[in-house]
Amino acid sequence: MFIGEYYHSLDKKGRVIIPSKLRDELGEVFVMTKGLDNCLFVYPLEEWKNFEDKLKKLPLTSKNARAFVRFFFSGATECSLDKQGRVLIPSNLRKHSYLEKEAVIIGVSNRLEIWDNDNWLKYNDDDNLSYDDIAEKMAELGI
Repeated sequence: MFIGEYYHSLDKKGRVIIPSKLRDELGEVFVMTKGLDNCLFVYPLEEWKNFEDKLKKLPLTSKNARAFVRFFFSGATECSLDKQGRVLIPSNLRKHSYLEKEAVIIGVSNRLEIWDNDNWLKYNDDDNLSYDDIAEKMAELGI
């Protein structure tokens, strides 16, 4: 399970260090793709295959389902770490997530998310998120 919040800089080539605590669970080869909220989703291969199976079951006749599947698959790329524990973030994914200099890597259960630091701060701004409202909605879902 991925948990935690880690801050790292991107180098000039667009590489970022994946924290050592997360590397073993991530595996040697993993999938990075466009994520929601202008972040990147990073899945270990097994979790990507689970997600892929769910996407494949969406109805081809649904316009929204086709758009959702295209969103994730069009940005997906297999990645691996170099000897220093860095991953190269492809330019199309850096553009999607507005990543330029400072990144935040967060653990979200079965995946990692990579955020531009400024976007992460904006996302967590009290004006953006009302945790009381979110808690109420989660209670409606039985959580």
